[in-house]
Amino acid sequence: MINYPIKFEPILKEKIWGGNKLKNVLHKNTTLNNVGESWEISDVDNSVSVVANGALKGLNLKELIHQYTSDFIGKQNYKTFGDNFPILIKFIDAKEDLSIQVHPDDTVAKKRHNSFGKTEMWYVMQADKDANVIVGFNQKMSQEKYKYHLKQNELKDILHYQEVNEGDSFFINAGKIHAIGSGVLLAEIQQTSDITYRVYDWDRKDTHGNGRELHTDLALDVIDYNNNKDYKTLYERRYNQSSTIVDCNYFTTNFLKVKNSLVRASNTIDSFIVYMCTKGAAEITVDSNTEMIQEGQTVLIPATANQIEIKGANAEFLEVLV
Repeated sequence: MINYPIKFEPILKEKIWGGNKLKNVLHKNTTLNNVGESWEISDVDNSVSVVANGALKGLNLKELIHQYTSDFIGKQNYKTFGDNFPILIKFIDAKEDLSIQVHPDDTVAKKRHNSFGKTEMWYVMQADKDANVIVGFNQKMSQEKYKYHLKQNELKDILHYQEVNEGDSFFINAGKIHAIGSGVLLAEIQQTSDITYRVYDWDRKDTHGNGRELHTDLALDVIDYNNNKDYKTLYERRYNQSSTIVDCNYFTTNFLKVKNSLVRASNTIDSFIVYMCTKGAAEITVDSNTEMIQEGQTVLIPATANQIEIKGANAEFLEVLV
């Protein structure tokens, strides 16, 4: 049986900048320290998600797509991506600042790494006082000007710092220089890619006294030097209605706040649907099959589902499809 809300085993990643919010706030079961990321649904090589519940328990994401094809991910998605799942779903806890970085687009990533590019979005679930993110430049920029500031170790002086609060969202298109700041817990939706060009890492060292690898040369012709002030993504927060946060070529993400009960037909949507619970708890029923979901958990609804019912008191979700 495929028509039920499918959960996957979280894939937890220790990071030099990671903390303990994934464990203490989102209740991830782990004994690891400095957990920076929980990969909720992943088709990245060597990190392929495994089903945690129901009749399909134990199968991995690749096996599901191969076995159920368009019934699982949708006809157009299967035509476009074949046995590859098109997006990567994460929760991220930044106890310390992440590196300043940039991601290549599809063309560059295919040529250099035989990979998809990496366009992504963030949704802030919790932020400590004065926490911020870096998105783009704070002034008119050119490659030569950027290289000068990089050489002078003044890169942080030309970047745009944006203070963040719960509910803030940011669209990070490929080429936009960015970093998640310390004290931020967020949900991230991105293309299936693990390609990151790190251009500055705050001069920090690991336990062996070594700095992490930088990719300053690779990043030069990838960075978007335009000073586009599209920092935050605005959206509406309405009860029992999906409000679009991001609608791009790679994914659509809606904000959904459920009060009491919401029923929707899904048989007209040619895509799987992912629900990331960002606050509260709810029951999600798909064609009479019910699964509980709470803050920090994720479920996937297969493309062949006919109807979705969500019951909860003030539960909040990101609703993601392709």
